[in-house]
Amino acid sequence: MYENLLANIPTELWIGGQWRESSDKSRFDVLDPATEDVIASVASATVDDAAAAVDAAADAAAEWAARSPRERCEVLRRAFELLTANAERFARLITLENGKALPDSRSEVAYAAEFFRWFGEEGVRNLGQLSRAPSSGARIVVQHRPAGVAVLVTPWNYPAAMATRKIAPALAAGCSVVLKPASETPLTMLALMPLLQEAGVPAGVVNVVPSRRSGAVVSGMLHDMRVRVVSFTGSTEVGVKLLHEAADNVVRPAMELGGNAPFIVFEDADLDEALDGAMIAKMRNQGEACTAANRFYVHESVHDAFAQKLSSRMNALKMGNGLENGVTLGPLVNGDTRDKVQELVEDAIAKGAKVTAGGKRPDGKGFFYPATVLTHVPVSANLVREEIFGPVAALQTFSTEAEVIELANKTEFGLIAYVYTRDMKRGLRVSEKLDFGMVGLNRGVVSDPAAPFGGMKQSGLGREGGHEGLMEFLQTQYISVEW
Repeated sequence: MYENLLANIPTELWIGGQWRESSDKSRFDVLDPATEDVIASVASATVDDAAAAVDAAADAAAEWAARSPRERCEVLRRAFELLTANAERFARLITLENGKALPDSRSEVAYAAEFFRWFGEEGVRNLGQLSRAPSSGARIVVQHRPAGVAVLVTPWNYPAAMATRKIAPALAAGCSVVLKPASETPLTMLALMPLLQEAGVPAGVVNVVPSRRSGAVVSGMLHDMRVRVVSFTGSTEVGVKLLHEAADNVVRPAMELGGNAPFIVFEDADLDEALDGAMIAKMRNQGEACTAANRFYVHESVHDAFAQKLSSRMNALKMGNGLENGVTLGPLVNGDTRDKVQELVEDAIAKGAKVTAGGKRPDGKGFFYPATVLTHVPVSANLVREEIFGPVAALQTFSTEAEVIELANKTEFGLIAYVYTRDMKRGLRVSEKLDFGMVGLNRGVVSDPAAPFGGMKQSGLGREGGHEGLMEFLQTQYISVEW
């Protein structure tokens, strides 16, 4: 199963436009989550290797920044075309190292490629400002310049899209980058490097350093004065540590952190539309997404009907190896993730939750967990407060609009919320009262390269996508002049 798919997939570090072993020759294994088999051995970067990657990025920075915006953006357009042309190969590689079902992987590749196209268009709109100071009469000239070398740290749940969402705006802005992919899923980004080279990305502008020594490697880079931006997607716990590290050299942080998304279904909602949205918001990427619906608040008058229909849909999902035809639910990425999901479900059941679908870990190889629906979930259950990151829908009821707004906002996270109602006046009113950076109003998916993705509170700082995503890699310079 693996041989053809893994043929010609590089497994070394990509530094300065060349493949190289780690300085101490160390490597780590990458597993297939469906079988627990080792599918590759990848070079594990040291602190010295990371320093070499920063050297390469710094050496390439001036020439790349000096190119015209159109020239840089044409490179991104070609990257979009090449990734699109190789979409099926990348989708299968993502499924192999991540576990997600092939339909999810195909969607991810299309989404990942779109960041190259979007920022290939948006990068030419780095607009400045000219005005006259009211008091002095001097001209105020404002321009936005590349921030400098950027360190990009990406998670395992979207190994292609979370990286292109950072690489594309950085390159469009004129920055060079060092990418540290998750050690569970390094192959996708390593496979992308030859395509970026073919697209015209110069040596040293993009460097990739997989490593099992993530903390030391990233810390070393953040304490290099040439690094000016750190963009991280992952848990709030790790994000807080990186913020402390970034503070030492006043490195600009862009943090996309954890979530605890409420999914609100009002009594007047179109239940079929709400169920369609629930299946996307909960089961996209088998629940391993910061945007995944975590807490379902269903009005008491429609709760039973919603729960019954959701359970039927979840039970109908086919679980298995994501590369097999017809499979819509693959394994979770690793044993720790699977075990945490199991622990959260068992805790909820012990505290009174009822299982209406799934709820039992299967025997055998692979990090599988079934699509699960829990009703009568008490507020004391751990999964109400913690991010589940798995295929589990936890249902609670509410009776009033004010009550559900309070319940939804009762979390330190504020990434995304979902609201279903036929009353658009109510929908917009509730959306404005929700303390979340994004709201899906009668939509189960909101991620879009053209929109500013990001959260409030402990869900992060900054935005990715949209024009805002470009600005994360630019610094503002003001020139005062008279003529």
